[in-house]
Amino acid sequence: MAEERKGFFKGLWGKVTGGDRDQEEAVNETTSAVADVAAPPEQEDRRPGLFERLKQGLSKTRDSLVGRIDRLVLGKKEIDADTLEELEEILITADLGVQTTVELIRGLEQRLSRNELKDGEALREALKEDIHGRLARDAHQLDVTGASPFVIMVIGVNGVGKTTTIGKLAARFTAQGKKVILAAGDTFRAAAAEQLQIWGERTGVDVIRHKEGADPSAVVFDSIKAAVARGADILIVDTAGRLHTKVNLMEELKKVRRIMSREIPGAPHETLLVLDAATGQNALSQAKLFKEAAQVTGIALTKLDGTAKGGIVVAICNEFRIPVRYIGVGEGIDDLRDFDPSQFVEALFQ
Repeated sequence: MAEERKGFFKGLWGKVTGGDRDQEEAVNETTSAVADVAAPPEQEDRRPGLFERLKQGLSKTRDSLVGRIDRLVLGKKEIDADTLEELEEILITADLGVQTTVELIRGLEQRLSRNELKDGEALREALKEDIHGRLARDAHQLDVTGASPFVIMVIGVNGVGKTTTIGKLAARFTAQGKKVILAAGDTFRAAAAEQLQIWGERTGVDVIRHKEGADPSAVVFDSIKAAVARGADILIVDTAGRLHTKVNLMEELKKVRRIMSREIPGAPHETLLVLDAATGQNALSQAKLFKEAAQVTGIALTKLDGTAKGGIVVAICNEFRIPVRYIGVGEGIDDLRDFDPSQFVEALFQ
C-alpha cells in the first residue's frame, strides 16, 4: 500500500505544481496597483455581510475542494478503500499538499477501521472536523500591544501584494485608534515608494521614504527614529520583493533586522510573510524557505478570492505551524480579514 501511494503521489505532483516552474516568473507588482489604491472606497452599506463576503471569496476553492468531495461521498451508504483513494486525489489536486493529505486520509482510515464512518455524510463531517483542528492548532490574532512602537516587517517575493497588504493593515490599525508610520524599505522597485505614499495619504499615516536605489537599512533607521519621536504605536516596514534563493537579498534582510533590534530591543516584533494563494504549491515552498531564512512569525495569504487553490491554507497551517494572521478575500480595504479557522471552515463547507 505504501509503495502504491508513493507512486500515486509522484504521478499527481506534476498536476499540482504544473512542473518545475521557476519562481522567478512571479509577476512584478506594477504601477496599476497605484491606480487601484487611489480608487474611492466602496459603499459599505451596499456590500454583503462579512461572512457572506468570506463565502463569496472562497467560492472557487469551495467548488474545487468541497464540491468535488460532496459529489464523491454524499449519498454513499458505505465508505471503502476506493472512496478514500479518490478522496486522496481530490485533496492533493486542491493543494492541501502531500503531507497533509496523507495525515487526513490516515485519520479517516483509522475511523473507518473502528466503524465510525457509516456513510458519506459521516466521512464529510469527520474530514471537516480534522481540517478545522489543524487550522485552529496554532491560530491566534496578532497582538500589537506588547511594544511601542510595535515593529512589523513585511517580506515576500514580487507580485504577492506586500505593499497593498501594508496599506490595508495601516487602514485597519488607524481605524482602531493606533498611530501608524510606514517605512518605504523597498527602494528597488520602481513606483514602490509612490504606491506606499498613496496608501499613506488615503489612510492618513506618515510615510518615511528615501530616493529610489537608497540603502534600505538607512530608510529603516530613519523610520525607527521618526516612529519613536512621533510617538507611533506601530511601524510597518515594506521590503523589496526577493526570492528566498537569492543569498545577497536574504543577507540584506538580516542587516535590516539587526538595525531594528539594535534601535528597539526585540524588533521586529512580527515578521509577516505575504504569500499569493494562487501560486498553490509554490507558496508552500516559499513558506518553507522563508521560515528557515527570515524567522517568519506570521503569514498573510492574499488573493484567495481569485483562485481555486485555497486548500494551501490547510497545508501551510499543518506543515509549518506558523500562524496565518490574515487572508485576502477581495480588493476592498476591509477584505484583508483576520484569519478565523471556524469561520473559514464553515464558509468552505457550507
